[in-house]
Amino acid sequence: MTKKTTNELDCIEMKRRGADHVARLTARMSTQEQLEFWRKRTELMRLRQEQQHNQSAIG
Repeated sequence: MTKKTTNELDCIEMKRRGADHVARLTARMSTQEQLEFWRKRTELMRLRQEQQHNQSAIG
């Protein structure tokens, strides 16, 4: 058995917390509502990535 590093364990815990958070947010949503949730979240992520890219190109 391999020993997990602290960073790996922190990463796993962070992923689980994120998954739990999303599960709570979408628990009572219909399939259509979940699709819209992910469309909006994806668009927000793309905008943030674009802003970060533009900031790094400037600075």
